[in-house]
This record gives sequence, structure tokens and C-alpha cells, in this order.
Amino acid sequence: MQDVADRAGVSAQTVSNVVNGRTARVGPETIERVSRVIDELGYRLNQSARSLRKGRTGIIGLGVPVLASEYYGELAERLSRRFAERGIRLVTENTGGAMPAEVESLAASHLETYDGYILAIAASESADLNRILPTKPIVLLGERALSSRFDHVLMDNVGGARSATGHLLDRGARSVVALGGVRSGPESVQTLRTRGYDDAHRERGLEARPELILDAGLHIADGYRAITELINQGVEFDGVFALTDSSAHGALRALADRGVGVPSQVQIVGFDNVQAGAYTIPRLTTIEPGNDEMADEIVSVMLTRLQSGPPSGDRRRIMVPTRLVVRESTR
Repeated sequence: MQDVADRAGVSAQTVSNVVNGRTARVGPETIERVSRVIDELGYRLNQSARSLRKGRTGIIGLGVPVLASEYYGELAERLSRRFAERGIRLVTENTGGAMPAEVESLAASHLETYDGYILAIAASESADLNRILPTKPIVLLGERALSSRFDHVLMDNVGGARSATGHLLDRGARSVVALGGVRSGPESVQTLRTRGYDDAHRERGLEARPELILDAGLHIADGYRAITELINQGVEFDGVFALTDSSAHGALRALADRGVGVPSQVQIVGFDNVQAGAYTIPRLTTIEPGNDEMADEIVSVMLTRLQSGPPSGDRRRIMVPTRLVVRESTR
């Protein structure tokens, strides 16, 4: 570092600031000069020595239920970018949405690799998580309010689903499919969003038809298959609330294959506001669950815990509000 400082004509502290991304008070010309000298000299941080000195790895783990998902891929990208700005690497792991893998990811032996861990919960319940004695900061993500022993960032699934379904009903739809919906069973993204779907009908004095609540999964192939089968069965519907944008994309393809006009014959609303929805034909109306706000809150909570260690006092539970993004798939 001193070699870089001497050749660039700056202090070693300035080099340290550039290397660690603390550039708010470093001019662009200085950053460029220091970066050029770093390349010329081949200087690289010794991450092992740095970790030993700081007692940290400089790595945060992110466990998600599935890697082949637009939503989780974009979540990992947002978090990775925000942590990188602070000199922290993000490593993403696949839990497969299984309880044993989720619990194991929070075990002390697994957390040795990381300074902290972010877990998107799919299967675990409070009882499973309450057995864990955290040795590192942990932030939970997901749809359900779980153990109060951990910081938790949630999205408003019920409110978002209510808004999506209400938008369809207010634009004349009367037979609205809940694509991926589930009314009974353990609390999950499916049961919560179905609750919002039912609430929207109830608020308007309407009754949802049970045969239009399709427990079909949440992925693109699930949406395609379920809507194709519904059409083949001759079931009439004029709206689709897809519980995820991915299943909405499958529904759009199924309707196009059968020559059904969107939104002239069937209106569709998704949930998640993934980037692809702005480029489908027609462009997808969807629920924005506060993607950027969630990422900001996750990083903020994790950085706070990294400074103070594993939480010993009150844990934070943050629910980010949703909003409707109206595009072309609704009238």
C-alpha cells in the first residue's frame, strides 16, 4: 500500500480509502490515479491477513430456496451491489426450500465461513428456528412472521394481493383466478396472498369461486400448465391474479397459444415486479413489493449487527409496503 501511495503521490490512508470503497471525500482524478498505479504494480489485498487482523471474513451469506428464479436472482444482485459498495462480498447458496437445509445454514459450523447470514425462509417454522443459538448476525427474509429471536424483513403479501385483486375487480373482472392460490395449510406466500385475494372480494361484496383458486405452483411452467388446463376444462374466467410474475408469464403464453386476448378478454396482474415483466407482450401489470427498499433495510440491519455483534436486545421486524404498477395487461 505504501508503494502505491509513493508512486501515486498520495498518502497510504488515501490508498486505503480507494481500496476499501471509502471514496466520498476522494476526488475522481485521485481515484483514477491510485487505481492506475494499483494495476501497474499488481497490488492486491491479502484477504487472509485482513480477515485475521479484523477477525472477519468480509463475506455475507445469502440462502435462497431456488437459484433458477428471476425474483431471487434480482434480490441477490441488489444485495451484492449494496454490500460491494461497502467492501463486503455476498455468497449465494441454494437451500432448496427444505427445512433441514435452512436450519443447517444457520448452524455455528456453517456460519464460520461468514460474518453474517441472510436466509430467505421457505419451509422452516418458529419452532425449528428457536433451537438455533446464533453465533453471527442473522437476518431472515420471507413472507411469514416467524421467530422473534431474529431480525426479519418481510413484504406485505396480504396487502399486495388485496391491491392486485381489487385492481382486477375494479376494472370489471368478475371471475378472477388466483393462480397458485392456497386457502388452507401452514402460513406461506400462497396462503397469505390468497388471503388478500379473498379480502378484495369480500370488501366489494363479492364471493370468489372456489374452482378458480388453483394450487398450481409459482413458476412459469406451473402458470402455463394451470391456465391451459383451465381453458381445456371450459371454465370461464376473465381475470388472473398470478401470485408471482413468473407464473403470470406462463399464463400469458398459455392465453396467447389459445388465442385469448389480454387484456380485452382476460386481464392479468402479477406479483414481484421482476424486470422481465416490463418486456412481455403485453407488458405485465404487477405488484412492486418494495424490492429496493427491502434490500436497503436488509443491508442496514446487517451492517448494524456487524458493528454490535449478534443481537442481544430487541430484534427488528420490518414490513415494507407494496404498490401497484399498472401496465398493459389490465384495462
